[in-house]
Amino acid sequence: MGETSGPYLRYVALGDSQTEGLGDGDDDTGLRGWADRLAERLAEQDAGVRYANLAVRGRLAGQVRAEQLGPALALRPDLATVVAGVNDMLRPSFDADVVAGHLEAMFAALTASGARVATLTFPDLAAVVPLARPVRSRVRALNRGIREAAGRHGVAVADTYGHAVVTDARLWSADRLHAAPIGHARIAASVGHALGLPGADDSWTHPLLPPLPAGSRGGRHTTTTAAELRWAATFLGPWLRRRLRGGSSGDGRTAKRPELTPVLGAAPGGPVPQGHPRER
Repeated sequence: MGETSGPYLRYVALGDSQTEGLGDGDDDTGLRGWADRLAERLAEQDAGVRYANLAVRGRLAGQVRAEQLGPALALRPDLATVVAGVNDMLRPSFDADVVAGHLEAMFAALTASGARVATLTFPDLAAVVPLARPVRSRVRALNRGIREAAGRHGVAVADTYGHAVVTDARLWSADRLHAAPIGHARIAASVGHALGLPGADDSWTHPLLPPLPAGSRGGRHTTTTAAELRWAATFLGPWLRRRLRGGSSGDGRTAKRPELTPVLGAAPGGPVPQGHPRER
């Protein structure tokens, strides 16, 4: 867990679709996501908190650095979160050292500006998507690079890898690439814990109750071949077609919250204590 500090009044989030909030709301009603939830938690401590979210879906780590770092520094945050790399891991040209280098450059610049910085490690994607077994070693390599880079710059790390709950199917949306609302709540709680926010603890690591029934997707539970094929046709196929055309889900999109603005408080049905019935 990171050192306790604060209060944080200027929070800026950098990243890709997870930080943008995909899986928690939609483009019609609005996306929420873990960064919004973290901002709401900060605002519970001080109503003067202002928050910007520069994340855009589909962005590679190098694109996050090129497109979001400058605007983030211009906003003079006292807290920044930097989460990127999953999109890189799914590319044939993935190089863990290159991706970690982009993340480290952002860590260095933001901490040098006086901001407290937090980041995440990634879960074992193969435990969520069996077809992702070939990238298991990539996840481990990138997580190692994230931890080392964070250690060199005093960055708080919410180390989600290795906790069984993060591969529980109920934390993931239907596409299995983005967190569901419950998952976003857990991510926000993990970052709050890493930052040492008041009231934060390790309850985000606790399993959901009741346990998943035997044979259900998630953790070590089995998944049928038919279900995997349906998932591949519904979600993996469109993703691959975009890649082959050189496109991205974020083409033509801009940040949902490019300026620091007040946090208006938790949305209806907002954060609940970990293990609360509304989580299930």
